[in-house]
Amino acid sequence: MQGLKKKFIVLHPLLFALFPTVFLFAHNIDQVLVVEILWPLATSLVFGSVLFLFWRLVFKDIHKAGFAASVFLFFFFSYGPVFDAIEQGFRLRSPYRLHAGLMPIAMCGLICSEYLVGRIKRNLSNLTRILNFVSMICLAISIVQISAYGLRNAATEDHIADMENLNSQITGMDQRRPLPDIYYIIVDRYASANTLMEFYDYDNSPFVEYLSDRGFYVASKSNANYLCTAQSLASSLNMKHITYMSEQVGEDTHDWKPVYRMLQDYTVWRFLKSKGYEFVHFGPRWFPTSRNKYADKNVNVRALSEFSMLLYETTLLHPISRFFGFLDFRVENHRRVLYQFDKLSEIPDMEGPVFVFVHFLLPHEPYVFDDSGDFVTRKQASERSTTRKYLDQIVFTNRKLQELIDTLLSSSQPPPIIIVQADEGPYPQGLEVGSKPFNWQTASNAQLREKMGILNAYYLPDVNKDILYESITPVNSFRIVFNLYFGTDLGLLPDESYVFTDTGHIYKFINVTDKLKPDSQ
Repeated sequence: MQGLKKKFIVLHPLLFALFPTVFLFAHNIDQVLVVEILWPLATSLVFGSVLFLFWRLVFKDIHKAGFAASVFLFFFFSYGPVFDAIEQGFRLRSPYRLHAGLMPIAMCGLICSEYLVGRIKRNLSNLTRILNFVSMICLAISIVQISAYGLRNAATEDHIADMENLNSQITGMDQRRPLPDIYYIIVDRYASANTLMEFYDYDNSPFVEYLSDRGFYVASKSNANYLCTAQSLASSLNMKHITYMSEQVGEDTHDWKPVYRMLQDYTVWRFLKSKGYEFVHFGPRWFPTSRNKYADKNVNVRALSEFSMLLYETTLLHPISRFFGFLDFRVENHRRVLYQFDKLSEIPDMEGPVFVFVHFLLPHEPYVFDDSGDFVTRKQASERSTTRKYLDQIVFTNRKLQELIDTLLSSSQPPPIIIVQADEGPYPQGLEVGSKPFNWQTASNAQLREKMGILNAYYLPDVNKDILYESITPVNSFRIVFNLYFGTDLGLLPDESYVFTDTGHIYKFINVTDKLKPDSQ
């Protein structure tokens, strides 16, 4: 029996190493693609293996080494959840003092636990059996959750870009006209001038006047078609309303993946590709648009994926690395935005017509830019109001857009098509992401106006722009562009705005168009 015990396989360190990734995926499966977890799974497996081998060299006993490795993994991966529970439970405003107190406790607990493991004299083979069983059960529960989700959503239809119908609408196109570069620039949560004045007491007219002076048409009464980024971009990039998804996917779901697929394979890039355009994609950290697998070129800063960063923030490594200034998504976002603005100015040097999709998390959080573009530290951010941080990033965004637009207009031949557009407006105070769930069916007209009013500006050279109008919404943007420049005969869709009831029913759409009128109460 003793020989059998010694040969008993020690699995639990590897299974416990995999568990946090699988657990996190199971609880975010409606927003995370399987490909996003492959690298974290591989890294966790290697990490668990190295821990086990290290402690085996120290203790010369596989059962004690396995127990020591699992203890280490427990402290390593439980730090973030414990920190969050304390911070939310006591509603702490400053995480720095909590880190300063919790970190020494966690490190002392880890060191003392490993010391006590080393002092154990008895054979731990029975403990190995128990931990193997517990780790298998933990993984099995999460795998069952993932499998159940897969079965529930197996019948969901994949999105197919509507190219056949679009090409049938082409009635004529001047083949002699050189094709202009096309820039579709999304400035996330950039409110309309009316919204900024009404709710922030901020006058954005100098920037609007700049755009008008440069030849842009600014749709002063434009609203977002949908409440959030994924649905708004799925609509504008496929040039159609997506309310049909309430029947296709169902209203009682929070599954974002059908919409995310529409942000990759969409009608606009396919149509332009068929006309000879090169497709260049500039993405943020947000994984649905961080890169596009169909693009000829992706421009981004190499970094951990959003899921990997979420997993990393649960670990003991997070506060340590943040103290030394590395693996900080705020620093990364500051660097990414500046890098991408620089790279955008180089697009006119590319040969042939280029379609450029750009998604900036500006003035969207994280609030990492002050009004002059300098980095805002976490401490500085904690001392400033949300309104100030948002407006600072509005000012910075205006300046960078002016610099970019001046460069594109002076360096491009023929003149480019430029659309500068927000996908949504800012969340009303108290309804920011991460706050308690909110039923948008109960939102006041003022709250809806603040959330849905957006910046929407068009530079359309060498064509009659009378077709544009002040209340145009993003769903019609490329319908107009394709009609004017590519000879299509696409009818314009109703400029309607929709919200969903709550985050558990994201396809239960409610038409709020009438509630967005300035005189609505």
